[in-house]
Amino acid sequence: MPLTKDEIRSLLSDIENERVERTLSTDNTKKMSEAICSFANDIRNTRKPGYFLIGADDDGNLDGQTFTDEQLRSYAGLRNSGTILPPPAMMVYKESFPEGEVAVIEVQPSEDTPVRYKGVIWIRIGARKAEANTEEERILTEKGQIHSSSFDGRPCREATIDDIDVELFKNEYLPKAVSPATLAKDRRTTIQQMASLRLFDTRFNCPTYAGILLLGNDPQYFIPGAYIQYVKFAGMTRDKSPERKPFQGEPHFHVERTGIFHQILYRKQTSGICQRIARGASYQLSVGGNP
Repeated sequence: MPLTKDEIRSLLSDIENERVERTLSTDNTKKMSEAICSFANDIRNTRKPGYFLIGADDDGNLDGQTFTDEQLRSYAGLRNSGTILPPPAMMVYKESFPEGEVAVIEVQPSEDTPVRYKGVIWIRIGARKAEANTEEERILTEKGQIHSSSFDGRPCREATIDDIDVELFKNEYLPKAVSPATLAKDRRTTIQQMASLRLFDTRFNCPTYAGILLLGNDPQYFIPGAYIQYVKFAGMTRDKSPERKPFQGEPHFHVERTGIFHQILYRKQTSGICQRIARGASYQLSVGGNP
């Protein structure tokens, strides 16, 4: 939530530190972007947001400035400018005081560190902002690796447990993934069991993408490309449209239906080969192998 007036006053009256920076400049986007980057990196791992206050001098005195909606939008646009990567979570708002207005850029610490501005890693050491050295970059990289996960391990936040075929998990997946002896002693809930197999994220109370792909009632609703497709090309050119056979629905049905389709296709192909071989047996071949 945005800071209250009293909280902003407290930040203005305090000295600059690793979580607070102030400036009178309203258009120095380079300075703003470097500060955003340094707050997002959170080198000390405080897990608290950083605040860039625009409209105040180094002593915290307001300069009677005012801010338009266009200015606030331009500050917020720094997040998506493509120069700060990966983009951090941030809010932009303003607050009015008798001495003037102050614009606040609030930056949340990123879990996907290191964050770079134009390829440079910026950090804060107390009130000082600086480029990260090799050791500091290593710390940020290791911190990011702790939080990072592959796509299938990430939470699918739009989904809930209702989007999962729980009976399929309990009756088909779980007995194959966990030994019978372990299951006999397991008194955890279904969600806890799924979480232990990285199919559910208890932090956000939702399935992971792996859970959706393996057990989802309708995986394509969340992942449009989650289907198997057989494609047969007519030749080496694109003159003719290829023959396509999509297998849609729940992924475990994909496997079953794909297997059946492959068997039918294999029988057709081998049948055709056998017929050609049978026809070829009647050909008279000359010495040297030419008909």
